[in-house]
Amino acid sequence: MERITVIGGGSWGTTLANLLVEKGYSVIIYDVSEETVNEINECHTNQKLPNIILNHSLKATNHLVLALTEVDLIVLALPTAYIRTVLKDINKILTKSVVFCNVSKGIELKTHKRVSEIVSDELDENLIKSYVALSGPSHAEEVILKKITSVVASSNDFESAKRIQKLFSNDYFRVYTSTDLISVELSGSLKNIFAIASGIVDGLGYGINTKSALITRGLVEMKRIVSTLGGDESTLNGLVGVGDLIVTCTSALSRNYSFGLFIGKGLSFEVAQEKVKMVVEGTKTCKSAYNLSKELDLKTPIIDSIYHILFDNANPRAELNSLMNRRLIEE
Repeated sequence: MERITVIGGGSWGTTLANLLVEKGYSVIIYDVSEETVNEINECHTNQKLPNIILNHSLKATNHLVLALTEVDLIVLALPTAYIRTVLKDINKILTKSVVFCNVSKGIELKTHKRVSEIVSDELDENLIKSYVALSGPSHAEEVILKKITSVVASSNDFESAKRIQKLFSNDYFRVYTSTDLISVELSGSLKNIFAIASGIVDGLGYGINTKSALITRGLVEMKRIVSTLGGDESTLNGLVGVGDLIVTCTSALSRNYSFGLFIGKGLSFEVAQEKVKMVVEGTKTCKSAYNLSKELDLKTPIIDSIYHILFDNANPRAELNSLMNRRLIEE
């Protein structure tokens, strides 16, 4: 059996670790929180997944050396802002080549780099056997309950994508493959901005007409960024684009949607963040995407408006009015 380490004991990391344990793999979760580690080991629960009993074979540790001992696969399940720091530590400890699978969704704030690029920056080349991104419309709260879910494993190396596909797939979690890594990583990150926007329009009291327009026009902006950076925009017509937009823009299970809902109802950035109680990746991604679109000279009016609402204290209703009164164009 492969020895698998999941870096990050949040809801998604724990859910995927539990899935792999149930398939018979040897899995350990690494998390810096002693409270989380003890809860998993002693109670077989994780407060981030309320009312769920985890497989008793799932173990956790806050000792990175132990977590990396004889590991074959490392699953990165951390907020993007923390990945570079953890990789620096991994690079000092790891002694052999392993497969890296990233399940986080984000773009690094200052560099605008995707996680695959951060991995290449921080790890010695001989330690990376392959890199795969696992992304798609998937709430941990539903996967842990074994509700049918489909996602995509993407890698520049097709055989590596197939390996992760086989590793994670079961009768309720179906994995497709792709070699369009750029599109999969970017779309998984960018959709969080539009999830925030969706929450805002709901908080303002608008309806399904508004949300439909938001999702479809948001997809256009995502495709502009993806294609400019070398991805295939047609990839976004599938699970990692349309699929992920639907699930994050329409579900209260989405922390980004919930954050936007609080903003739309008039709460401040800080209070909304506090009420969500989890990292809202879309806020950092919005800042990255806004700056990136300016560097690339791309038209991203929805991203621009969300940026102004979050970071310039712009009035949400006024921003929506501004979007509706732009110059009329062909679709």
